[in-house]
Amino acid sequence: MKILVCISKAPDTTSKISFADNNSKFNEAGVQYIVNPYDEWYALVRALEIKETIGGNVTIITVGTAADEPIIRKALAIGADDAVRIDAEPKDALFVAKNIADYAKDKGFDLILTGKETIDYNGSQVPGMMAELLDLPYISSASKLDLSANTATLETDIPGGSEVLEVELPAVISCAKGMAEARIPNMRGIMASRTKPLTVVSSNDQNAFTSIKTYSLPLEKKGCKYISAENVQELVDLLHNEAKAI
Repeated sequence: MKILVCISKAPDTTSKISFADNNSKFNEAGVQYIVNPYDEWYALVRALEIKETIGGNVTIITVGTAADEPIIRKALAIGADDAVRIDAEPKDALFVAKNIADYAKDKGFDLILTGKETIDYNGSQVPGMMAELLDLPYISSASKLDLSANTATLETDIPGGSEVLEVELPAVISCAKGMAEARIPNMRGIMASRTKPLTVVSSNDQNAFTSIKTYSLPLEKKGCKYISAENVQELVDLLHNEAKAI
């Protein structure tokens, strides 16, 4: 079983976020990066569980520069066998998807796993784009994955319940909470990660397909308003006129 796990970096949730160049650029100064949790906790760990059960190889891949290699080594320390870094700044979702698809198309991967989204952009775009570019079936936000021969059985959450799907491999699957339990790298894994293969390949040099015009921070949260249970009309007025919820 050859499994490709797509990972990306994301700012640590404790990092202070700010913007530069008239709010058109994310300010990376002082930002600590981590492996995107959906990629690490669910996609990568489930891939490792599959390898431990039926054998195979787990390769991680990311689009990024040499500055991202500590993130890659962290994923290798968790247990991936080898890594690929496509040498480019990840300009946008389609740029990333095209680069990974170009690399993966002739490598014979049985399964391509990603997190359901990144915690910074929350776009959920890359896996679907990759599936289309590779002409593979795609299941999004799966919370459970089991394999039997050449078939994957998946469970996804839907409003009011869940649904069970089957898909023939190879396939692209994005992973959500419930897929696996997070693992912490041990000392043996950390030491081994230093010598595991990390292949750097050139980007396909495509231009970005989108551009950022401006960033803005969300409005600061206001204090809660408490309404007496007997004063239903006041609650209705606030929801209608202030919150615009009804």
